[in-house]
Amino acid sequence: MNKPTTGTFLGHPKGLFLLFGTEMWERFGYYGMRALLVLYLVATVENGGFGWTTGEALGLYGTFTMAVYLTPMIGGWLADNFIGQRKAIILGGILFSLGYFTLGIPKTMITGMEENVFYLGLILICCGNGLFKANVSSLVGELYEDGDHRRDGAFTIFYMGINLGAFLSPLIVGYLGEQVNWHYGFIAAGCGMLIGLFLQLSLANKYLGDIGVVPSAKKAGAANKDDLKARALTQEEKDRTKVILIMSVFSVIFWAGFEQAGGLFNIYASQFTDRDFMGFEVPASWFQSLNAMFIILLAPVVASIWIKMDTKEPTSPVKFALAMVFLALGFFVMVWATMVQGGDTSVKVSMLFLVFAYLFHTLGELCLSPIGLSLVSKLAPVKFTSLLMGAWFFFTALSNKLAAFIGQFVGEGEEQVENAGTIFMSVGGAALVTAVIIFLSANKLVAWMHGAEGDDHHDMEEKLEEELSVTGTHEAMPESHN
Repeated sequence: MNKPTTGTFLGHPKGLFLLFGTEMWERFGYYGMRALLVLYLVATVENGGFGWTTGEALGLYGTFTMAVYLTPMIGGWLADNFIGQRKAIILGGILFSLGYFTLGIPKTMITGMEENVFYLGLILICCGNGLFKANVSSLVGELYEDGDHRRDGAFTIFYMGINLGAFLSPLIVGYLGEQVNWHYGFIAAGCGMLIGLFLQLSLANKYLGDIGVVPSAKKAGAANKDDLKARALTQEEKDRTKVILIMSVFSVIFWAGFEQAGGLFNIYASQFTDRDFMGFEVPASWFQSLNAMFIILLAPVVASIWIKMDTKEPTSPVKFALAMVFLALGFFVMVWATMVQGGDTSVKVSMLFLVFAYLFHTLGELCLSPIGLSLVSKLAPVKFTSLLMGAWFFFTALSNKLAAFIGQFVGEGEEQVENAGTIFMSVGGAALVTAVIIFLSANKLVAWMHGAEGDDHHDMEEKLEEELSVTGTHEAMPESHN
């Protein structure tokens, strides 16, 4: 494979910044569309929406996000075995764009087929996501030779692109969708994806060379691993597998709570939050930018805290328990908000409640970031790596559907505030109970890791990469640092 020889920028291959821009614009489109989706569905027909109930909208949202988490498994397999990563990215970008623009078709042009066209748009987005998202990050590692110390810093830069796109998109796409016209918001998301696609089509050959052109399975050849596959698992491998499965199950609780951001929290921001700021009504979708903003601001702080703690740094299970505590705190803040309302749907609460809820949830996400997919890559027996990675994806996808199922209990009308308070309290309580269980089990889980926990690096650059990777990790997308 020929590495590109176009020089460097800020000490890194210029191809890194091409991938940075491509990923930033792809995430711009996706997060912008996601911020609008539930709000668009529940908006009245007179206001350009579908007039769905909250339960119906959250149900579809859960199914959609579940599919988004599962399709990269298929897209990664297709790229590895048949079409290569570069072609997969181009095809994915085209399908993404078609999906967004399909959602952006004015209803007056598709009278009588509105819902069918809407579903087609979502299907195209899911397919595009599977082909695109599964393959972009793996190209970053291929820009560097094995052992190149710049690789971790490269992923830090790349993940900053993810968070920058996630921060900007609700501000722009959300504003256009809510304040101008829903379809303009979806079109803006499509335009963002087109920019990323244009960057790939016009600059990839120059700055990426032939990286990602040949399917990785062909490059790998036919290495004989039959003896490895036939060998029985050792007790150490069995223990490590137990850790992966246990943490996968517990992760469902965290993400089922965390993913209320695009569903129930979005509804709460729209209907029950006083969004007036000096005469300007803050669009409800703008709150979706808070998570990415807090990650950008706090990831270096959290990373430096772990480094300063040195040998006293919490183990991964303890960090997982801390994440659950922060998740609970975020929901208890929202319980407080519903108490201020006192069951009165006409009462609007301060925006600060949602701001602090997102802050606590982001702190929880940052505590969870060293676990994620790295847990599987560290602990999985070689013969079961793909199977256990698939299990992690499955549980993450399941958590998104569970998040929507939980949110559906909010109901309609006068009961919404009271039901929302009950949901917030229940999820927060479940998170605290889970935190206690994980904390009490932490020593045993670390013992079952058989030394893998001691492999953590204490280099600031590597820690920054680890913390900033949280967005990519919680999306459960396959990533390769090789």
